[in-house]
Amino acid sequence: MKDIVNFCDYFVICTGNTDRHVKAIADNIEDELAKSGMKISPKQRTGKNDWVIFDIGDIVVHVFQKDTREFYQLEYLWRDAKKIDWVEVIPPKKTN
Repeated sequence: MKDIVNFCDYFVICTGNTDRHVKAIADNIEDELAKSGMKISPKQRTGKNDWVIFDIGDIVVHVFQKDTREFYQLEYLWRDAKKIDWVEVIPPKKTN
């Protein structure tokens, strides 16, 4: 995103199956960010947990329900941005 917009370097976009699933994902993101000491702007939620947004400075995280994600089509809107597979950014932890 950094070559396209001036407000962030990355969008993280993910999908939950239900409003409870979206809420659980968002709550976990919030908890992990708090543990790491990262300051975030207040998250924005729609009334029924179909889209939750976190502004973490250089990263904006979008957690959608499937229908809402399909309706807003952020991937299409920002199609000029380079797509990065999550595994390329943070490889899985090795277990011993």
